Amino acid sequence: MTHDTRAPAHITALSLLGLGAVWFIAARLGNDPDILPSPLVVWDVIVAESQSGKLWFHMSQTFVRVMAAFCLAMSVGSALGIWLGSRPRVNRWLDPWVTVMLNLPALVIIVLCYLWIGLNEIAAIVAVALNKTAMVTVTIREGVRALDRGVADMAQVYRMSFWTRLRHVIWPQLGPFVATSTRNGLAVIWKIVLVVEFLGRSNGVGFQIHLYFQLFDTATVLAYAISFTAVMLLVEYLVVQKWETRANAWRSA
Repeated sequence: MTHDTRAPAHITALSLLGLGAVWFIAARLGNDPDILPSPLVVWDVIVAESQSGKLWFHMSQTFVRVMAAFCLAMSVGSALGIWLGSRPRVNRWLDPWVTVMLNLPALVIIVLCYLWIGLNEIAAIVAVALNKTAMVTVTIREGVRALDRGVADMAQVYRMSFWTRLRHVIWPQLGPFVATSTRNGLAVIWKIVLVVEFLGRSNGVGFQIHLYFQLFDTATVLAYAISFTAVMLLVEYLVVQKWETRANAWRSA
């Protein structure tokens, strides 16, 4: 039997309020809004940017890139993970490749994609997906290695096709590993997307942070960063955690 270790909603809300209080106190003690503006100042910027429509436009551009890169990385990484996990000989040959991709700095991959593909959306999404694919591959590969061999043998006795085994035997057992990849993937991908936009896009949250960084406008930089962080927190609590709970339900059955 497993126990849900996540904090209740009211504790999470109080914890975030506490973080805001610490920020407010630090801003008052520093007394320099150019360095650390107070939460109220940043909130005023968020309201102004929202009313102008710029905040929603740039956040939507970033969100689309996050989702596109996430879907690409999860699809390719899951397929590779299942293949390597179920084919030890292939894994022995390709494991060094996966290790290289895991250790290659994200900045290098981003710059190379922009040089090879160009400063366009395809390069941006491919660069982000490549940074995450190896992590998904490793997680799913370990999940395949942890599969119940008795269930796999039963599927073989009944001569199930590969696709039937994948759907009814392999994939359900991989649920917790896919959920872990999803959570880690979203947490990593949106941060890399900001770097991609910072370096080579003309819109998005990363582009706005780059713009206002050049203007030394700390309040607006924080406004865009916090706004998109809030969006990703909503995705985490309303989508990812609920799906993770369902994926792990069999453990407490």
